[in-house]
Amino acid sequence: MPLLKGNDNAMRDVLARAKVIAVVGHSDKPERTSYQIAQFLRGVGYTVYPVNPTVKEIDGQHSYSSLQEIPEAVDIVNIFRRSEYLGEIVDEAIAINAKTVWAQLGISNQQAAQKALDAGLNIVMDACIKVEYLRLGIG
Repeated sequence: MPLLKGNDNAMRDVLARAKVIAVVGHSDKPERTSYQIAQFLRGVGYTVYPVNPTVKEIDGQHSYSSLQEIPEAVDIVNIFRRSEYLGEIVDEAIAINAKTVWAQLGISNQQAAQKALDAGLNIVMDACIKVEYLRLGIG
């Protein structure tokens, strides 16, 4: 599986095929980037599951404490947590058989990325999923 950043065809394919996205670090505050990106993803047709153990629900939707609690298969794990948490989130993504780990702008960890690649996951780091979706003309 590839490191997707810089590979537009592979990135386009991942975004076009995905149906379910887990947003780790999804805020319940509308002014936060994680909230805004999740709303965008819902608006373009993805099923989005918030993952934030400190929030019970976001706009009436249940917020999950971990990836393992999500009731269906996850295509993309979109991460809005600091880089030092990427390793444990990648472990969770591997455990649920997610297809892709996507770390937002400013978030990267080479060891976590290698762990994801070794487990057969696609990986994107330091890239905004909304920006890439729009740039690649997915919709």
